[in-house]
Amino acid sequence: MTHQLTEDELTLLQSMFDLARTGDTRGLAEAVDAGIPVNLTNGSGDSLLILAAYHDHPDTVAALLERGADTGRVNDRGQTALGAAVFRRSERSVTLLLGAGADPALGPRSALDVARFFDLPEMLALLTARS
Repeated sequence: MTHQLTEDELTLLQSMFDLARTGDTRGLAEAVDAGIPVNLTNGSGDSLLILAAYHDHPDTVAALLERGADTGRVNDRGQTALGAAVFRRSERSVTLLLGAGADPALGPRSALDVARFFDLPEMLALLTARS
């Protein structure tokens, strides 16, 4: 039996992506704690974690990781949260994601690829320091 979501439910779920994009850590954490899936993914394959990392919200990244967010999610463009954090040059998010087990080589556009392509030696050093 499949449950069809109502317009209100779809609107609520869509608003979670906005919370991740804007870095509303408290609001998003409360929603996840109330039952919103921590690994909720939009139509482009972006998870809440990928969006928080891409929009450079390390506190939101930390809150999602504390709630079990999957660091191994790859979006439809082959990107990961770690790759997004590298692109944004967010040392704190990169460190948090690596500490949670994120794989720098994961995905067709891996975090290592991003660091090399955009010539980000400080990010490459962070990614390879634990190897």
